[in-house]
Amino acid sequence: MNESRRTDRTIDLWIGGERVAPSSGRYFVDRNPEDDSPYARVAEGSADDIDRAVQSAHAAFAAYGKTLAAEREAWLCRAAALVEQYRDEFVDILIDEVGSPFGKAQFEVNYAVSCLRAAAGVARRIAGQTMPSDMPGRFSMTVREPLGVVAGITPFNVPLLKNVKLSSSPLATGNTVVMLASEEAPMVASRLAEVYREAGVPAGAFNLVTGFGHQIGDALTTHPLVKAVMFTGSSRVGRHIGGLCGPLLRRALLELGGKSPLVVLADADLDAAVDAAAFGQFFFQGQACMASSRIYVEQSVAEEFSRRFKAKAEALGMGDLRDPDTWVGPIISERQRQRVRTHIEDARLKGATVLAGGEWIGNRCRPTILTGVDDSMTVCREETFGPVTSIYPVADLDEAIARANDTDYGLSAAIFTRDITKALLFSRRVRSGMVHINAPTIHDEPHVPFGGVGDSGFGREGTDIDVDTLTEWKWVTIQLPPA
Repeated sequence: MNESRRTDRTIDLWIGGERVAPSSGRYFVDRNPEDDSPYARVAEGSADDIDRAVQSAHAAFAAYGKTLAAEREAWLCRAAALVEQYRDEFVDILIDEVGSPFGKAQFEVNYAVSCLRAAAGVARRIAGQTMPSDMPGRFSMTVREPLGVVAGITPFNVPLLKNVKLSSSPLATGNTVVMLASEEAPMVASRLAEVYREAGVPAGAFNLVTGFGHQIGDALTTHPLVKAVMFTGSSRVGRHIGGLCGPLLRRALLELGGKSPLVVLADADLDAAVDAAAFGQFFFQGQACMASSRIYVEQSVAEEFSRRFKAKAEALGMGDLRDPDTWVGPIISERQRQRVRTHIEDARLKGATVLAGGEWIGNRCRPTILTGVDDSMTVCREETFGPVTSIYPVADLDEAIARANDTDYGLSAAIFTRDITKALLFSRRVRSGMVHINAPTIHDEPHVPFGGVGDSGFGREGTDIDVDTLTEWKWVTIQLPPA
């Protein structure tokens, strides 16, 4: 049997550089979303386990915070090489644990390798500056210091990407980490912990607690020794975490949901726009915060775009997840499947037309395109987090921008046009943290300032900008003797 498909494996906590059983003795079942079969037995961490992990990270910080940049650089470079070495194993886990199609799993491994390398480079760029002083004979400079214990809370949809992203930057900047992995993707984080140990990261610098976020997340977020919280997940939970961190004067980096608009103008390359719409919405069966769930098409080409997009959606592969031609896999859980069903059925009952999809094959929803959607329908404004998008005809660029901005979200936006003036106008006027011209709404790179506005989050992720989030400025002066 493929090692990644075993059902007798147990995932324990990772505290102080070793496996630790949960204090409660309880375990839960991690399931394969393809058929809901058991995938692994997972430690159900408690608030006591959170405290153990934070205390371990805090104790490790006394030494880890003083490590050389060259040491941290070397550990992260080794970790990148190990993720590359274990590529096939990580791909198997991503396929079997979260239902990733082969291409999406490969993308995550590639991103993780690049992110670790980018973070390794950051270790040498934690720099202060010298500055003039108004006092005669005074030498003035600034330095950056690590914060201490950083909490990372990660989602199920891109678990390798996010566990690497929310741990590598803290480790690169001299902080220690306590990770709370999604209960639907603990194996990825568990395997990453082993990679960090093999790479030489000191014991206690990276700790992992598994369990249910709604039960133990607050214990991590509010722990007195935690200095910053990095969270990726829903806007509802992000708002809650922000509310907890505010009174504690604790840094919080929140990467949340989206309802991202894709605009297609009459002069666009329609084939390229269709390809971008299909990728932007149906990548990992729509379980992506940057998904193109609102598509605004200039009226004169709306019918032709819809025809081509329908044909593209219906041709997307839904076969074996290890087949490179497969695009669409299972929705992660029954709760999320019910959300997708409800959004489609609510739109249908209120008069929307299902142009493509809407049917289910087991736990997979066919790529679904809706037309005739209005504000009375849930799918119009709420994030579906599934392979469901809506097409809205618009009169011109001004209407497209107005409708793109008619949302509480603001994560990613894209436009297809050959007119550079219109493209740049859109990039300046659209309310979004990221804008892509003649490219899909889904795009990420390790070093860019990734994030959104409004209900899409607070702050930015990225190896370069993370230095500001994860270090503290200190001003130092030296009074020189008179000449």
